[in-house]
Amino acid sequence: MSEQVFVLPDLGEGLAEAEIVQWLVAVGDTVAVDQSVVEVETAKAVVDVPCPYAGRVVALHGAAGEVRPVGQPLITVAASGEAGAEPAGHAVYREEERAGSGNVLIGYGTGHGGAGRRRRRAGLAVVAEPSQPGAPSSPAVPGVTTPPPVPGAGIAGPPPGPGGVLVISPIVRRLARDGGVDLRTVTGTGPGGVIRRADVEAVASVGSTPATEAPAVTPSTADAPAAPPVGDADVVVPLTGIRRVIADKLSRSRREIPEVTIWVDVDATGLLATRAAINEAQPDRPVGLLALLARICLSGLRRFPQLNSQVDTANQRIVQFAGVHLGIATQTDRGLVVPVLRDAHRLTTTELAAELSATTAAARAGTLPPARLTGGTFTLNNYGVFGVDGSTPIINHPEAALLGVGRIVDKPWVVDGQLAVRKVTQLSLTFDHRVCDGGVAGGFLRHVADCVEQPARLIAAT
Repeated sequence: MSEQVFVLPDLGEGLAEAEIVQWLVAVGDTVAVDQSVVEVETAKAVVDVPCPYAGRVVALHGAAGEVRPVGQPLITVAASGEAGAEPAGHAVYREEERAGSGNVLIGYGTGHGGAGRRRRRAGLAVVAEPSQPGAPSSPAVPGVTTPPPVPGAGIAGPPPGPGGVLVISPIVRRLARDGGVDLRTVTGTGPGGVIRRADVEAVASVGSTPATEAPAVTPSTADAPAAPPVGDADVVVPLTGIRRVIADKLSRSRREIPEVTIWVDVDATGLLATRAAINEAQPDRPVGLLALLARICLSGLRRFPQLNSQVDTANQRIVQFAGVHLGIATQTDRGLVVPVLRDAHRLTTTELAAELSATTAAARAGTLPPARLTGGTFTLNNYGVFGVDGSTPIINHPEAALLGVGRIVDKPWVVDGQLAVRKVTQLSLTFDHRVCDGGVAGGFLRHVADCVEQPARLIAAT
């Protein structure tokens, strides 16, 4: 029998796991080389994963909503004309074949790992968990290897002995250890009683795991505040996926960057008139306000390159980038993401508008690869779409500055000594005080404000 097991490929970008959103094939289906077989969600994007093998699907490893670590099996394919899957209770692991597919999983590199990936041999899919944290594992049975269990493929062998539990992956064991959950008290909902991540999170969220022995009270644990109780009406949302990435990144930004925010109110009437004139001249290629603001930012960064930089703390230096990779803060159903327009300074205003429209649409659809969500050098944030006037946004680490734009509203404004009703907005600049002082930051923001009020200045500046 010739079966090939396709594992979750190395995702890159520091991503070590992915959640199965939905299977695109079923057991018994015939798949072709590079056919998408599963949709997975990482902390940065939702992507379709293509299978490098052709044949008949004999096993799907994992269910929708389940988190799979990199290197764990996703799908088993038997070459066309082969018999069915192996007898229930056994899972065959083979080294991933390197031939066949040249497919590139967009944003993650190729779907194949390097030659250093370890060979997995046939064995019982049972893992014994130590009965106590830190206790030695059960002795190995000579001649039998024990790879991680494969959901959907059956659990082989007799039930684990005293103190043994069925777990799905090292991630589940780590989650239990970090949350103080005794796995012996958790009832697994996976095939054959396998304990899944959701099982551990459910126990941890209600704090119902009985302790076999009261933990020793140390000064650190005695002084630590008790976790808030969870009632029937409380909603517990696990800090996972993209929400966890956002939290980690924003927390790191606040810890490391001494940020300052300055702001100014500006009359955007002239900018609105300029947009209307452009769109009247080229109705087939409309330009939005965000594209015009992006063009103005690029002009400002040309004059004040200190803000298009990054602090390299490891080498005690500031790196000013030659090109501008413009990040656009975008709210999606999965949370706030910042897709990046590479080499934005090379684009015309019309090209900026087209790229902005396509990029933000893909970000909201969750189809952008992780490579498009990192590597920015300056961010533009239009928080005015939420109906607010101002904000003090957190810098997108490791960048050095971020320009925010509030809503445009009618306000009384003095024009040539006369009171008038104008279209007014507020601009805010949050910057890393390590890369520059107030003179540079104020000069940049004033240049942006002047170009908004008198767009003709942008032509003169460029």
